[in-house]
Amino acid sequence: MAADRVGLGWRGELAAGILSNLAQIDVLEVIADDYYRASRAGMDALCSLARQVPVSLHGVGMGLASTIPAEPRRLHAMARLIKTVQAESWSEHLSFVRAGGIEIGHLAAPPRTPASAAGAVANIALASRIVGSAPLMENIATLVEPPASTLDEAEWLAQIIEGARVPLLLDLHNLYANAVNGGQDPQALLLRLPLATVGAVHLSGGHWIDEPGGTGRRLLDDHLHDVPPEVFELLALLARHAPQPLTVILERDGNYPTFDHVLEQLALARAALRAGRAA
Repeated sequence: MAADRVGLGWRGELAAGILSNLAQIDVLEVIADDYYRASRAGMDALCSLARQVPVSLHGVGMGLASTIPAEPRRLHAMARLIKTVQAESWSEHLSFVRAGGIEIGHLAAPPRTPASAAGAVANIALASRIVGSAPLMENIATLVEPPASTLDEAEWLAQIIEGARVPLLLDLHNLYANAVNGGQDPQALLLRLPLATVGAVHLSGGHWIDEPGGTGRRLLDDHLHDVPPEVFELLALLARHAPQPLTVILERDGNYPTFDHVLEQLALARAALRAGRAA
C-alpha cells in the first residue's frame, strides 16, 4: 500500500525554507486562483517547482456548494492550469462565495439541506466534466450553524461526498472548530464522517474570540497559529480508522514562524499518523 505523505501549502513567505528543505516535504499544495492570470515567469516557476515535488492545486473561488451553477470560465481556468503544471490532483471547498451577481469575499457555509447538497453534487459533476478529473472537496469552518439547515454537518457532507462519488479533503481544524463552536464532541463528529472517502487532510490553527455581549467564546479558524494538540489527536484517530494512504497538508497563511518550527509541525503530523496506524 502507498505510504502516507506530509506536505505544506505553498506560500511566497515560506518559499526559501521550502526550497531548502524539499527532502522533508512530500507534497506541496498551491492556491490555484493565484495562477489563473500568472505571468510567464510565474508559470515557469510553478512548473519548475512541480518537476521537483508533487503539486496539488487548491481552488478557493468556485463556490461549488450552491444551488447556483458553477461558472464554466473558472473551471476551464483550472483545467488549463492542471494541464500546464501537470498537477497530481485538485480540490475545492464546500462553500458558496457569490449569489445574485454579488461576490461576498468569503467562504460561506450554505444552509445544510437536501437542496444545497443536490446543488453541490450537480456542480461537482459539472466541474469534473470540464476539468477532466474529479476534485477533492473540503469541509469548511463556520462560526455559526447555517440558518435554515435541516441536516447536521456529518449528514450533509456524506450526502455530497457519496452522492458525487468524490474524495473528501478533510480539514481537521475546521471540523474541530465547528464541533466545539456547536457544543459537539469533535472525535464523535469525525467518526460519523465517511472516512473511507478521505483522500487528503488539512491541518491548521486558530484562536478563540469573544462572542458579542461576552456570553462565551468561539474558535476562529485563521491559519495564523500552530496546529493545536487536539487536532493532532484527531489526525491520529483518523489514521486509526481510515486504512487508505493519506496526504496531509499543513496550512499557514500569516504570522509565520521560523522554518525550523514549520518542520517541527510537519514532524508532529508524521508522529500522529504513526501513532494512529500503530493503534
